[in-house]
Amino acid sequence: MTQQQACTMVEHHPIDALLRQDRIPHIWCSGCGLGTSVTAFVNAVKDCGIPLDKISVVSGIGCTGRVAGYMNLDSFHTTHGRALPFATGLHLGNPSLKVIVFSGDGDLISIGGNHFIHTARRNMDITVICVNNFNYGMTGGQGAPTTPLGAKSTTTPYGNIEFPFSIPHLAAASGATYVARWTALDTRRLKNSMQEAIVRKGFSVVEVISPCPTLYGRLNRLGTGLDMMKFYQENTVIKHGADPASVAIGKDSKIIVGKFVDIERPTYLDMMKQGLGARFKIPIPERCVDKTEIPGDDE
Repeated sequence: MTQQQACTMVEHHPIDALLRQDRIPHIWCSGCGLGTSVTAFVNAVKDCGIPLDKISVVSGIGCTGRVAGYMNLDSFHTTHGRALPFATGLHLGNPSLKVIVFSGDGDLISIGGNHFIHTARRNMDITVICVNNFNYGMTGGQGAPTTPLGAKSTTTPYGNIEFPFSIPHLAAASGATYVARWTALDTRRLKNSMQEAIVRKGFSVVEVISPCPTLYGRLNRLGTGLDMMKFYQENTVIKHGADPASVAIGKDSKIIVGKFVDIERPTYLDMMKQGLGARFKIPIPERCVDKTEIPGDDE
């Protein structure tokens, strides 16, 4: 291959159009799972069948919060913990948009935890992709509400003694209609799950377990990003339909992945239309719900 052919291939990469090339290279550490997570996401967006001008990406603050800035879509980088209320306003202001929140566990489950449970309770038609690296990666590796028991962080040097949240359990208990979890290593399954969550009506959540070798991995002697990926490969178990209450992650336990929840429930706008329809005799149009399974999840 000549240098000119190589340059042509780079210039015409299939996902180039969805990334802001002037922002590349990204700021993420070597071995971080965010790069592969974004690649899976971009491919999911490309194949979901929704016009790109009808998709908006919202992020908060943190390592994952930088995703919005790299997407060549209508995107919004909001304040810490406020991605979901911003996304809610965007969705209600223009229901024709597909609003996707792509942020981290610290932003969505800690600082924005109250917004997370109430957005799920209302069943807003919003997709959430939450990258979980078990700590506050951008601000120094402090312990987070997702840090496993016994795991070390800069604020828990002798091991975490606080019971952590299990994101799938929290999402399901709060009312999410679609809940799945994959690791950053499961790129094909992750892409397919993201695609299914994006086209699904209601509050859909995909958790991505991602290595943070610079802080969490170093403090817990888990090695490099590749070492952590190898741990995922050897210690993940696919259990579709598992009870979300049974998929908590321990410091050294197996990581249960798969699609845990896929149900139908009226969205916030459905309920609003039904309420207004009953009062003012407004006809309510039927909607179609995609019931297809995740393609290729057994590959």
